[in-house]
Amino acid sequence: MKFASRAPRSPDLDLPGVVGTARVDRRTEALIPRLRPGDIAVIDHPDLDRATAHRLVDAGVAGVVNASPMISGRYASLGAEVLAKAGVSLLDRAGPQVVTAVKDGSRIRLHDGIVHGQDGPVATGASLDAEGVTTQMAQARDGMATHLTSFTHNASEFLLREQDLLLHGRGLPGTRTTFTGRPVVVVVPGHEHRARLAGAKRYIREMHPVLVGVDRGADALLEAGHTPDVVVTGADQSESDPVSRAALKGARDVVVCVSRGSSSAATAALRQLGVHPLILETGATTEDAALVLAHRAGASVIIGVGLHATLEEFLDRQRAALASTYLTRLSVGPTLVDVAALPQLYSGRVRPRHLLGVALAGLLAVGGAVATTPVGQDWVDQARPAVDRVVDGVTP
Repeated sequence: MKFASRAPRSPDLDLPGVVGTARVDRRTEALIPRLRPGDIAVIDHPDLDRATAHRLVDAGVAGVVNASPMISGRYASLGAEVLAKAGVSLLDRAGPQVVTAVKDGSRIRLHDGIVHGQDGPVATGASLDAEGVTTQMAQARDGMATHLTSFTHNASEFLLREQDLLLHGRGLPGTRTTFTGRPVVVVVPGHEHRARLAGAKRYIREMHPVLVGVDRGADALLEAGHTPDVVVTGADQSESDPVSRAALKGARDVVVCVSRGSSSAATAALRQLGVHPLILETGATTEDAALVLAHRAGASVIIGVGLHATLEEFLDRQRAALASTYLTRLSVGPTLVDVAALPQLYSGRVRPRHLLGVALAGLLAVGGAVATTPVGQDWVDQARPAVDRVVDGVTP
């Protein structure tokens, strides 16, 4: 009888460093859907943002090799910090040649700033750990003022292009979902959005707000046991993690953001799923389009889950999204509240059992007070014989 021989152990597993299968693509958005736990992502992504880093962590990567600097110094980009805290091995500034030198699907090892292939070193860079990330971010914060100055021009151009939408709400599609006078919860795949959504469960159960899922935020709602009323997404579902079919089919309205002048082919994939989307032509991000839609449709308040709330998170966005986010926040104004403030603003609805408990506590307090008075003592003495007869009748 012949037994199958066991596959020999790869010698690179015994060497120091992080070993994994290389997944290579200059476009991080296109690479992420192909990643599997333990892979090493080889990308070319300057100033890696936090949202992308979270998706890399969620994919379970063991390491990230970046041809460009993760923190260029223009501002304190947050992606490297997310990866370092998650224990992902980082090799930074490997140069543009690393994307061609490393073969997709090959076995590689990261150690001491070197990418080792099957036949030896194929690229070099700078190892980046949590301490190094902290140092670089401190230096990058000094350049933040300059970055804000250069942003002003982009904001002016964006406002000229999108003034009808931002200032007047023109071009927004009519939805079957009614927003007028209702609270709205907008869920965006962002920093700790799942945990923040779980914290809003009581509010959602008691207030029955309109639930808007932006991109994969719609799937986060489904995972939390809620069905999104509206899904807002982009036309190109192949460049990033697509919204699940269950979320698209379950929503009452699906709003697709497309570039101005796009053809009907932009939504062909959705129509093949049996989804009839509402088209919104805009250069704004899907997140910002959802906020404008809810605000202009008459929402009483908008609770944002996973939104970019701080200055650093705002600057951490891609350049094309900066003006969109900035001007949308100005347009929406005081209607928007971050979910982190919800515990201070909402303590729960008063229910009949709460009133009953207060009433009983009040009666007990009044009864105790009366019992300590002479009149109360007379009542107790008069009631004692009747109580004794009842007790004697019950006792065998």
